[in-house]
Amino acid sequence: MATFVYRIYQFFIAMPIALLSTILTTLFTIIGSTVASAHIWGYYPGKYWSKIMCRVLLLPVEIRGRENVDKNTSYVFVANHQSAFDIFLIYGYIGRNFKWMMKKALRKMPLVGQACESGRHIFVDKSGPKKVRETYDKAREILKEGTSLVVFPEGARTYTGHMGVFRRGAFQLADELQLPVVPMTIDGAFDVLPRTAGFNFVKWHKLTMTIHKPIFPKGKGPENVRETMDEAYEAIMSALPERHKGFVENKDQ
Repeated sequence: MATFVYRIYQFFIAMPIALLSTILTTLFTIIGSTVASAHIWGYYPGKYWSKIMCRVLLLPVEIRGRENVDKNTSYVFVANHQSAFDIFLIYGYIGRNFKWMMKKALRKMPLVGQACESGRHIFVDKSGPKKVRETYDKAREILKEGTSLVVFPEGARTYTGHMGVFRRGAFQLADELQLPVVPMTIDGAFDVLPRTAGFNFVKWHKLTMTIHKPIFPKGKGPENVRETMDEAYEAIMSALPERHKGFVENKDQ
């Protein structure tokens, strides 16, 4: 009965509010980033939109470890990718101005793709070596400006709730610029809307984000990249529930 009532609530109340807030957020981001600062308008509309999405769906949110990051330091944040709801959790509650590093395909989404481009978020183009270099050149410039970066190093949402393979790109950027890497564990988003659900009603479940202590550079070069990547992987894995611990390779990795 509770599930049925929650679905009725979603259809008649939550979904119309979510749709309206998404349209308004994209328009504010596009216009604000065009006439003013993409640093401001590329972040704050998305932050409040994400909070609205979580609250209108009545999803409880818990953030752990905010004290582990310094508001005056640039970081490369890396997180496991459980669901589309990871975006709302990070955007709404990380408490830091940042840029996303996201799939190029997201640029094609109506309004959302244009808003992300206007807000100077980074689309990863893997169509060839030159495009990959251009992507990382843009990320490098943004990090040099003092803004943080958020990356899902798995590159794709999980099918099972377990973590897949980490790609090296974000860790190489952090190594090159000698920036600390902050691992973040997302838990609960897979239960709210797993990838296999497609376009469906969400399930009520608590969302938790654990912000771990930064991993500061201990050197520079391939060995440091590998060590940082392994340490970040272990930190993220440590805060997952037992049912989602352990490596399971994603079929689209």
